[in-house]
Amino acid sequence: MTIKRMHVGPRLSEMAIHNGVVYLAGQVAEDTTLDAAGQTQQILSAIDRLLAEGDSDKTRILQATIYLKSMNDFPALNAVWDKWVVHGHTPPRATVEARLAKSDYLVEIIVTAAQK
Repeated sequence: MTIKRMHVGPRLSEMAIHNGVVYLAGQVAEDTTLDAAGQTQQILSAIDRLLAEGDSDKTRILQATIYLKSMNDFPALNAVWDKWVVHGHTPPRATVEARLAKSDYLVEIIVTAAQK
């Protein structure tokens, strides 16, 4: 069984595909001057692009893990998430507070999805 890695860098790949499953690396916002809602929107847009590239989409997400710098941003995250996810296709999800790799990151999201 082959593993296809995409957007391979020296430290990580943005995506790996194996056996019909798409695994995304943790996605963070490019513009860290944005608030939690803005960062979440950027991240979800990146997830949409990567899933499309991996022959999947947000209706096929198997699991999502969300890391927040502060749980105070939980309502802002949920407001954006609730508009993004497709009714009837809400994935299993965990949200935790964590110290992220850079102090400007407010949100990081990891997604695993099935291919079409």
